[in-house]
Amino acid sequence: MQHSGRGPSSAGISEGNGNFMKVTICIGSACHLKGSRQVVEKLQELVAQHNLAEKVELAATFCTGNCQKGVCVTIDEQLYSVSPETAATFFETEVLSKVSA
Repeated sequence: MQHSGRGPSSAGISEGNGNFMKVTICIGSACHLKGSRQVVEKLQELVAQHNLAEKVELAATFCTGNCQKGVCVTIDEQLYSVSPETAATFFETEVLSKVSA
């Protein structure tokens, strides 16, 4: 996973690479306390399990300014609130279904 100093606007499906998706996870203080490390680890595991390393890039960013929510994850400028408990469901509905389509 690489760190992106850019905010959520840098996340998304890149038009130039077909079904390439960038998933950005906040690792700021509030999100860290809410389980961002576990979310990152689960998403890394799922990307590897589904052999999607060529299609899905996981990136980290610091505070996205949505600290009242759970762990903030962005895809295509859309903000999601994810927890360690919901990371697998999030992956299936928001990542796997879109890169497999």
